[in-house]
Amino acid sequence: MPQEAYLKFQEIDNDDTLDKDQKAEAQKAAFPEDILRRIHGDNHACHITSTIVGQENTPSPGLAPRCRVINVPLNTSSDNEEFISPLNLARAFELALDLGANIIHCAACRPTQTGEGEELLLQALKKCLNQNILIVAPAGNNEGECWCMPATLPGVLSVGALKPDGKPYKFSNWGGNNALEGIMAPGGEILGAQPANEAPVRLKGTSMAAPVMTGLCGLLMSRQLQQGKPLDAEAIRAALLNTARPCTPDDTDEPERCLRGKVNLPGAMEILFGPSVTISFTGNQVTRQDYRAIAPSAVSSQTLDPASPPLSPAPLLPLASPSPLLPCSPAPSSSPSSPVSPAPSLPITPSTITPSTAHSGHVYALGTIAYDFGDEARRDTFKQAMAAVSQDGVLLPPDPYDPRQMVDHLDHHPDQAPDLIWTLQLDGNTLYALDPKGPFAPATYEMFLLMLNGQLAPPTSGEFIDHISLPGKRTDRTVVLLSGEEVPVLKVLNPRGMYGWNVPTLVEAALATVTPPEGETTLLREGLTAFLQRVYHDLRNVGQTSRDRALNFAVTNTFQAAATFAEAIADRRQLDTIEVEKSPHCRMNSDCWDVLLTFYDPEDGKRSRQVFRFTLDVADTMPVTVGRIKRWAKPGKGVTG
Repeated sequence: MPQEAYLKFQEIDNDDTLDKDQKAEAQKAAFPEDILRRIHGDNHACHITSTIVGQENTPSPGLAPRCRVINVPLNTSSDNEEFISPLNLARAFELALDLGANIIHCAACRPTQTGEGEELLLQALKKCLNQNILIVAPAGNNEGECWCMPATLPGVLSVGALKPDGKPYKFSNWGGNNALEGIMAPGGEILGAQPANEAPVRLKGTSMAAPVMTGLCGLLMSRQLQQGKPLDAEAIRAALLNTARPCTPDDTDEPERCLRGKVNLPGAMEILFGPSVTISFTGNQVTRQDYRAIAPSAVSSQTLDPASPPLSPAPLLPLASPSPLLPCSPAPSSSPSSPVSPAPSLPITPSTITPSTAHSGHVYALGTIAYDFGDEARRDTFKQAMAAVSQDGVLLPPDPYDPRQMVDHLDHHPDQAPDLIWTLQLDGNTLYALDPKGPFAPATYEMFLLMLNGQLAPPTSGEFIDHISLPGKRTDRTVVLLSGEEVPVLKVLNPRGMYGWNVPTLVEAALATVTPPEGETTLLREGLTAFLQRVYHDLRNVGQTSRDRALNFAVTNTFQAAATFAEAIADRRQLDTIEVEKSPHCRMNSDCWDVLLTFYDPEDGKRSRQVFRFTLDVADTMPVTVGRIKRWAKPGKGVTG
């Protein structure tokens, strides 16, 4: 978009001789409709981004200026329907998940009269929530009991807008799930940048309140890192909602407009970090000096000089925005601030926060084994050490990228295996660099080689491997691959728990542990295969949270799943849902999770559904099963078709 277009738009917008409607008409006359929509989108995205991260040493530095932002454009054609398309929203969430987001700020607001989302959008949201990702979205500006997605969907932190005096704006949406999972934040006179212009601009709306909330959440995550805690988005969301302060009669005579309540940052910090953590306020403003109090003093190996600006964690904030961002340059005048009412916090009970996806450092991941060189020098070292290859009587130079040649080379020179960067991949994406340690390191490298060799076997061979399981411990270190990609390092202490298999072989092994109903072996085989493929592809994950480690172990240890399917098939039922929930009962010093498989009758929707539950303890690096399978019935969903 040419700079002149933005400047012309802003010139009309700043013309004080025109009222709001006249400005809109003048802009319509000056630009084609598609260009005008694009300008509106770029202005929106630029202001939002500058509120969250901004540009340091300017009047609009943003609340968390050193957090990394990944912009995920929702539209490129200036089509409003494309911007709020459930398919595009779902794709944007899944892309942010794949890119390693910790917080997703979604600027879109898709109107809904039911408060229910389309299945593909719900599934994408569920994947993100299961990975302990915080999702923040504006409640919308439809002036009433109105809903929009994704804000109104379960698990999303919906944000309404407060005036500078702390009262809710009349246009800020309320009702539905917003009352349970919505929070009010400053949304009036929020200063931010605009494209192609050094002059900042002040805007109002829930789209301005939501990035204020996102920036604060980024700082709370930074504090978690500073204190050596795992990043726990669910704990932050729960702390904010549980400490939100209700509106008073002086604020509004319609308290439902206040959603769950006003953001109470001191209260949330106390519940997350203890009463020793404090934050100061200046009047009714939260300023750069205030949020410095909750920014980390060090991240990874970098040390923050006391005189330098606060440092926030790098992989934090992907932004689902309406359009690609242009450089934002706020002017050096005016004073940035976002009003927050610092009333005393409510009584706090830390035990009320029970994060269900906290990351312990243990990893139990599924994928395939691979290797990398890190740099060209190491690659060339292997190339010189490897023997030439004879093919059809012709002697060819060695190729270190050929896994077959690498397997042959390491089979004769196992001492060179540690010189490679071994990696775990999932669908072609590198999840971790693997670092065997301790007395079992040689045996672990040997297992890597066996796994790699199995992946090269013909698919019809009994030795073929298409999936492996790998337990390990996440470290603070990262490794840069030859491609330039930086990936976390996983410490592997021994080969225990490392298994390699292909789906047909695993299914047959599971079938051997049960006695299927007569004539139902084929159905049982198909059911188990579908279950495994669903976890591998639909519920794929990086194996860090307790929930995901339980799910991944459930498909590695298929005995219980086979027994479950045998019973369900005997009742003529098919698999409906796979869920993982925190177990309400667990032995001491354990971390128990229930895997719930729900089956339905495809021919009778009114028939009760059957739920099978088996419990797994993932407190250690290697998960274990606990107890026996439990079964119960629940009402059917109604007539299908």
